[in-house]
Amino acid sequence: MALTPSNMIELGTKAPDFKLIDAITNNVFSYEDIKGERGTVVMFICNHCPFVVHVIDEIVRVANDYRVLGFGFVAISSNDIVAYPQDGPAAMWENARKNYFTFPYLFDETQEVAKAYDAACTPDFYLFGPDDRLVYRGQLDASRPGNGIPVNGRDLREALDNVFNSRPQTMIQKPSMGCGIKWKS
Repeated sequence: MALTPSNMIELGTKAPDFKLIDAITNNVFSYEDIKGERGTVVMFICNHCPFVVHVIDEIVRVANDYRVLGFGFVAISSNDIVAYPQDGPAAMWENARKNYFTFPYLFDETQEVAKAYDAACTPDFYLFGPDDRLVYRGQLDASRPGNGIPVNGRDLREALDNVFNSRPQTMIQKPSMGCGIKWKS
């Protein structure tokens, strides 16, 4: 597994829109459909990445803790499923059910959405405020497989708390690290 950092796009960037099929319900969702009143978290994940597997329980906990406070959550998988069939829609459905996803898990077949967000790795997290402007991008927390640091979602939780309480975000935002998105050739 090659360690790839997320691209730290400019804060204030407007959330790119999308229309993608949810692997759980087979419904089409747009950014507007999943947007939360307080803010919106867009996550790029996949099924097989050991970095995602390491934090998936905390991702679900964070979504459950904050969606009741008015935040929207969505996960998007953009990997090339020809080269990585374990990341295809049927496996996405199984993964979402196994891990009790309470948010849509969208399939970005063309990879255009990942490109629009400048996503680089899985997991990759983007938090947009109520005005759909980027206020946080980077890591869930400092835990990585094998580094001994507990998974607690600290960085993303702090960013969500700052939005909820109308506090300024820290300018020290660390990139996420994970498997590179599997781009089509």
